Amino acid sequence: MNEAHRSGCPINLTLEILGDRWSLIVLRDMMFGNRRHFRELLLKSEEGIASNILADRLKRLVDKGLLTRTADPSHKQKALYSLSEMGIALVPVFAVMGAWGRKFLPVTEELSIRAELLENGGPRMWEDFMQELRNIHLGAPPPAQSVLAGLQKAYEDLVAAKSAVA
Repeated sequence: MNEAHRSGCPINLTLEILGDRWSLIVLRDMMFGNRRHFRELLLKSEEGIASNILADRLKRLVDKGLLTRTADPSHKQKALYSLSEMGIALVPVFAVMGAWGRKFLPVTEELSIRAELLENGGPRMWEDFMQELRNIHLGAPPPAQSVLAGLQKAYEDLVAAKSAVA
């Protein structure tokens, strides 16, 4: 069944899927926070998403093909969410959004360090990160080194350094 769209414009069609902040936050937390369970996404987000909104966005992202939902092998009552190739392909979009936000908005140093590293790393780093996400979410071979671990370490080091000064 075909859905009605406002137009065939690629930007419009993308916004019809990603045009609300919660969808982008869920995808961000899955990419950069490696959060794959409902409870992790609900409780570990800085922005405090409501459970009904999260449930709706997860269902929508699965229906649109950006995520997949499977039974968690470690706990039969839990679902495991994974990025699809379509979701993983958004890494460059997130990198550019982060760079734009760093340039024009009052970001915090701690929460923008990953964006800074992705901006500086450029397309090569983005591709390495996408390969790592393919490993985590799709079972592809692992990359030579972990971009995700490097981004997380930079964040943790910055938080620790700021705590030591305070």
